[in-house]
Parts: sequence; structure tokens; C-alpha cells
Amino acid sequence: MTEKQKRDVGMLYNPNYDKELGLEIMTCKEKCHRYNLLSPTDFEEKAKYLDEILGSHGKNTTIFSPFWCDYGYNIEVGENFFANHNCVILDGAKVKFGNNVFIAPDCGFYTAGHPVNISQRNAGIEYAKPITVGDNVWIGGGVRVMPGVSIGSNTVIGAGSVVTRDIPDGVVAMGNPCRVHRKLTEEELSK
Repeated sequence: MTEKQKRDVGMLYNPNYDKELGLEIMTCKEKCHRYNLLSPTDFEEKAKYLDEILGSHGKNTTIFSPFWCDYGYNIEVGENFFANHNCVILDGAKVKFGNNVFIAPDCGFYTAGHPVNISQRNAGIEYAKPITVGDNVWIGGGVRVMPGVSIGSNTVIGAGSVVTRDIPDGVVAMGNPCRVHRKLTEEELSK
């Protein structure tokens, strides 16, 4: 089994000396680098690069530079997606965003993690668990979303939160670790 195959089925894997994964990461980093060098008003070129970088995306996808990801092809974005400056998506596993997702500056979505076992960690072993973000989600500045987490639809994640476990639909959640603060009111949920 290749390291990529191990990664894709959720097993521990070692990407450090794997030529296939190394080439994929460097190819994606080069595309991100070129994307980040474009003028903010070069909308056509930016759109072309997003088509090349992301696995899929809907209409009205905006990602402000700088933006970084590992593979790109594991990222699925719905319609009306906005990510402000300094968005980082470590997409060793699938990262799926629904429709109408708004991400404030300096946010990270990390599917990658490392074992607690010292010898495994020092050998470069890691794992990747998918992240899912529902529809109509607002993620505040400086939020970090950890491997394997799902964030429900119609939810707000407060600035500076570290999301270490699933967050349900229709709530305001915040903190480190991120916890539900309250349910959204009917007025807040109205469209």
C-alpha cells in the first residue's frame, strides 16, 4: 500500500520521503505562491488559479491572499464562499465547505495531526481526518479547526476559537476548546 493510499483510508502514513505526495504538495504550493502574487484586482487570473487549486467550488468563490493549502484537490467549496487573508487549509483529508460560508482573517483548517507516540512522531508519521463545514456558517478571526471536526449549518464560531470537537447546527460557539454558547434565535435564523 502506498503512503497516499494509507492517507486516503485514514491510516497513519509518512509523507516526508514519499515522492508522489511530495510532488503533489510542491505542485500545489507553487500554484498557491503564484496565486498569492497576483494583483487583488486580477479577478480572471485569480479565478483560473482557484479552478486549478481547489478540488471543486461553486459560484462566487473569493479567497483573499495569502492563501495556502497542501494538495488543493481535497478541498470542496460551495456557492458564495468567502475566505479573508491568511487562510490555511491542510487538506491531507477532505475539507468540505457548504454554501454561504464566510471565514474571517487568519483561520486554519487542519486535517493533519501527529501521533502522541514519540518515536512515530519523530519518524514523520501523521494522520489526516476530514473536516466538514455546513451551510450558512460564519467563522470569526483566528479560528483553528482541528482534524475530524464537523461544524453544523447556520452556526457562528467566535473569534479565536479552537474547534476540537463537532459543533451542532444553529448555535453560537466559542472558546478554547470551542463550546456551544447559545442557540441562535428564530429571528437570527430567518432568511
